[in-house]
Amino acid sequence: MTKKTVTRSVRLAARPKGFPTAEHFRFVEEELPALAPGTALVENIHLSVDPYMRELMDAGWEIGEPLGYGRAVGRVLESRSPEFAPGDLVAHSEGWSTHAVVAPGRPGVRIVRPPAGIPLSAYLSVLGGTGLTAYVGVREILKLRAGESIYISAAAGAVGSVAGQIARLLDAGRVIGSAGSAAKVAYLTGELGFDAAFDHHDGPVSELLAAAAPDGIDAALEGVGGDHLEAAIGATREFGRIAWVGAISQYNTPDEPPAAPRNLYAVSDRSIHLRGYQVRHHLHLRPEAEEWLVPHLLAGRITSRETVVDGFDRVVDAFLGVLRGENTGKMLVRVAEE
Repeated sequence: MTKKTVTRSVRLAARPKGFPTAEHFRFVEEELPALAPGTALVENIHLSVDPYMRELMDAGWEIGEPLGYGRAVGRVLESRSPEFAPGDLVAHSEGWSTHAVVAPGRPGVRIVRPPAGIPLSAYLSVLGGTGLTAYVGVREILKLRAGESIYISAAAGAVGSVAGQIARLLDAGRVIGSAGSAAKVAYLTGELGFDAAFDHHDGPVSELLAAAAPDGIDAALEGVGGDHLEAAIGATREFGRIAWVGAISQYNTPDEPPAAPRNLYAVSDRSIHLRGYQVRHHLHLRPEAEEWLVPHLLAGRITSRETVVDGFDRVVDAFLGVLRGENTGKMLVRVAEE
């Protein structure tokens, strides 16, 4: 580097018990050392905040150290690697910071070249890890077929909103979703084409799902856990499939056993295929997913709603907001101009 680059980053200050607060994080400003051979300096443009990061606060992020994991996209400012040139757009997983030093071959590091009409932010949402999670869940794990009914929990979130649209494009018989507010329910049925949706605050989830799917469901993409997983099991017909990708309802109480599901025996009794998965085990499907998703995005058959928070100073606020369900679609933090 011809001059020192000042970067700001977020670090973990303490491990929370229960719901985290801003006091569990601290902001650090420092100068980056000179670039090592084979690396490149990236100015981040968008940062991703995701529910799974609450688990990293318990184990994964070290106190006082750079967070070490957090998806971002940015532009190369300077490079000492033949793989990167100044101006290249790069996706990476180097954590919450204004700048990052990346190297080819590191997990999550790749050059992205958005087609005309596709915003860079899409590589953190519908063309990023959340969109890939939805694609893998619906197409690879559930192998949803035309005419089948599917239930998607947290359906107005980053994964669920894409999953529902994929199911619609696969000619699902019925697409049913749960969400956390009347406005989100209206978004699912009015904009995304869900056949039915309900606010999980309106009563027992099992009863709400039974009312929305009186004939049961063939498949479920479930990421909330607890009573939502219990509801999915209860509604799934014989030989149905459930793709279980998370348990956001339990992230703040990892040491407390959930009250539900209480109907696990139904998995055996009805020969239900219940499979957990994580997107990191399916990264080889990213090219296939992008090839399928991009034409639908360009044609408007898939829309990608983003909740964007401006300013690096608000990254922790955005993270706490996504844990409270304040986002519709993907929650992003914009830290620089494209």
